[in-house]
Amino acid sequence: MGHAYIVVVGHGPDLEREDGASSVLCGLGARVRTLDLWDEPSRVAPAEGESVRAIIVEAIQRPDLAALVLRSLQREPRLASCGSIVAVSHDQAARLDPAGGFDDFVLVPYLPAELYARIRHVEWRRSEFSNEERLKIGRIVIDRHGHEVMVDGVPVSLTAREFALLVFLCDHRGRVISRERALAEVWGDRYEGGPRTVDIHVRRLRSKLGEALPLHTLRGAGYKIAEPS
Repeated sequence: MGHAYIVVVGHGPDLEREDGASSVLCGLGARVRTLDLWDEPSRVAPAEGESVRAIIVEAIQRPDLAALVLRSLQREPRLASCGSIVAVSHDQAARLDPAGGFDDFVLVPYLPAELYARIRHVEWRRSEFSNEERLKIGRIVIDRHGHEVMVDGVPVSLTAREFALLVFLCDHRGRVISRERALAEVWGDRYEGGPRTVDIHVRRLRSKLGEALPLHTLRGAGYKIAEPS
């Protein structure tokens, strides 16, 4: 039977330390798999029916190696989209590369509650859902009733039409939406403007939401919100 687990990557002998992430998380009741820094990532990749909640790379005193390790892990397709946390000591935190690709970081020695909270936060950022009240795609959270949009928890101001177009595209994720259909659904049949109106609003959405918006243009066909990787 499949299950969800946390992957802890670190220097082999340190992975079994009582104050290490693996021991701390096992003490909290979490399922954990460990991997030496330079071992084959496929060893901890999920089998069918399994899932990885998060990857923790224990860089501790070597934050300069963290990005290299993460890139190695992400070359394994089954780990490529997993959320990741780098663990470093207090005196090495300033050396962390913000462009290293990690979703979050945690300081060592660990505070169990903080470590688990950061894992939950990464799970939330990577999760997606849709219901009558809210819609979440990657880093974007849409409050349908409140007409509010947030990216990474930061509010983004959209006009009424921008909001309506975003919701429409997200509700039809994975489908190609023609400009004509978007125009009819969002602006209504009585709107006299042309399809270029949709292009203008798409540009505004991309400008405001940036890389968080997985929106693709299909030349001659329309637009599509990409499916989860």
